[in-house]
Amino acid sequence: MTSIRSVPNALTIAGSDPSGGAGIQADLKTFSALGAYGTSVITALTAQNTRGVAGVHPVPADFIGTQLATLLDDVTIDAVKIGMVASREVAETIRAGLSRQRPRWIVLDPVMVAKSGDILVDDAGIAAVREVLVPLADLITPNLPEAAVLLGCPIPETRADMQALAPALDALGAGAVLLKGGHLESESCPDLLIQGSETRWLEGERIATANLHGTGCTLSSAIAARLAQGDDLPTAVATAKRWLEAALDASVRLDVGQGHGPVHHFHAWW
Repeated sequence: MTSIRSVPNALTIAGSDPSGGAGIQADLKTFSALGAYGTSVITALTAQNTRGVAGVHPVPADFIGTQLATLLDDVTIDAVKIGMVASREVAETIRAGLSRQRPRWIVLDPVMVAKSGDILVDDAGIAAVREVLVPLADLITPNLPEAAVLLGCPIPETRADMQALAPALDALGAGAVLLKGGHLESESCPDLLIQGSETRWLEGERIATANLHGTGCTLSSAIAARLAQGDDLPTAVATAKRWLEAALDASVRLDVGQGHGPVHHFHAWW
């Protein structure tokens, strides 16, 4: 008798966050909360908490490749989320592994700019993400500063600025782009979904909270989880966005650290 697999498998390729609010830990929580079985390939160990990062210990590219090949040789992955990648060697290792055994969906969160505004990767790392990983992705999810870094342009300040960037972002070669508008000075958080020449606005409520640690990681992994469940891309993005808003709203129920706390990934459960 042939068994029917009812729970999809999702993969996160990212760094570890000991505080649990971002990176691998946030992605695995998100996958679980949205009904996908989570797997992981770790690209870096970090020493960090809700107040900042004290150190980063990169995993060698060849061992990242071994992790990825070993996993894909055994587990059928329905969707993958890729987080911060700081070197061309790592980017090319990830591309090679996913090209050999490609999941149906690849979501890239091009993490390049910290909430402080500091650039997290050097010019070579930025070029590697843009040239190696962006064309591999079915969806990239830059915020406004990250989009500016990818395109080498000023940070968008209005909806009109965001709309004006759509052709250049589409030309980077990803299947689609979700340009996140959380950095706008506005009462709402509008995101712009770009699919070729088509664009659509996804409106969102701005939640009054300082618990913003890992929101980008969490949104991209939520989209990957919904894609693994069978949603089409616009539905997956809209569903993930609503879920994140609820997770932000419920974050007041958590007491984690003294800085920017995490969202409540399991708000629907406890």
